[in-house]
Amino acid sequence: MRYLKINGEKKKIPPFPHHKFYVYCSRKFFMAKSILYHMTMNRFITIKELINGWRYKTFIPRVLLIDPTSACNLKCKGCWASDYSRTDHLSYEKLDDIITQARKLGIGDVLMTGGEPLMRKDDIIKLCDKHRRTTFAAFTNATMIDEKFADEMVRLGNLNMFLSIEGTKEETDFRRGQGVYDKVIKAMDILKSRDIGFAFSACYHSKNYKTIASDEFLDYMREKGCWFGWLFNYVPVGSDADLELTCNAEQRAYVQQKISNYCIRNEYTIVDFWNNGHLAFGCLAAGNGFIHINSKGDVEPCAFCHYSDSNIHEVSLLDALRSPFFTAFRKAQPFSSNPLRACPLVDVPEGIVNVVKEGNAHSTHFNNPESAETLAEKNYKRAEQWKIKAEELFKNMPPHNQKNFPVFLKYHRFKKRTSDERRKNQNV
Repeated sequence: MRYLKINGEKKKIPPFPHHKFYVYCSRKFFMAKSILYHMTMNRFITIKELINGWRYKTFIPRVLLIDPTSACNLKCKGCWASDYSRTDHLSYEKLDDIITQARKLGIGDVLMTGGEPLMRKDDIIKLCDKHRRTTFAAFTNATMIDEKFADEMVRLGNLNMFLSIEGTKEETDFRRGQGVYDKVIKAMDILKSRDIGFAFSACYHSKNYKTIASDEFLDYMREKGCWFGWLFNYVPVGSDADLELTCNAEQRAYVQQKISNYCIRNEYTIVDFWNNGHLAFGCLAAGNGFIHINSKGDVEPCAFCHYSDSNIHEVSLLDALRSPFFTAFRKAQPFSSNPLRACPLVDVPEGIVNVVKEGNAHSTHFNNPESAETLAEKNYKRAEQWKIKAEELFKNMPPHNQKNFPVFLKYHRFKKRTSDERRKNQNV
């Protein structure tokens, strides 16, 4: 029996598939202190991915992100989902087909974004029932979680919830609408009462970053039953994005250091999406760790990178992974020798310009499409400021973090030789 210390209490971790097992594996991944540990975790999943990459002659990701729908019952400030048509969705049959393809390739984790994925809660339950060996999770605004749905989660076991919250009641309602904070807290109470291992998900920006990184907020999230957390740095995607919400280098560094210290001190797992490059070994997009399929079927490197050259309605998942854009994207990884500058959108903006051009990709942003050059232009100044700060932070990190990244880069180059380069050499 596996165990995990959650909020000071030793918890039993049931075998896969189970929502608690997902939390257990996430902590193991982000707490790996050596490449050997990384390679052998979770029944040698990393080695299996390497073998699958050789077999299919392309990178096979661990995680598939997918938008069942673009519809949402909220209209949050700064959220690009509000720019999308509220009528786009992937049918149950198409979702089932995509997940079946993913399982054949060896992909075992499906995360759902949107839109609000629980607008499709009945179809999600059906998918979880049918694909029992797949772990599912949804990033949700939590307003549609009720007692009945929570009981279904207990029955299923393979469905996880990541509940969006922006800090205090005032900060959450500022972006998400009046009364949303209270609904999120109620949903947490419902899930906690059933001993479900859920997570909080917070987007931090220039107006709430201190709250999100505070001991008071994080302690409260743990008290409400959150087994771990996700943090996302606000990214100004879309031509009408609010640039004032974007964190500067000092604000981002503040979050990185506070969160890192909190996790070590409390043995708690928080996935700080842009500041955990040293733990995730750089950018994981475009099949290197995950891919994203939006509600129109466009296959994108990640949920924040709205560029594509293939659509799942026209090609198979395997062919999408082998596409010229994804191949060019992986060839450019890592985008920096500093893992704290992993992202080509916000850390190395010239990176996204180059790969979009080389892969002949187009913008998939619905109402406000923007070129890679336009997106990069918004981020150059902050990227240069972050470059200086990131070098300072990386030099002060524990030795194993500094040593692991070069080792992992060698592994990444090996993956290229056994997948993309092998396909190119064999003209597949």
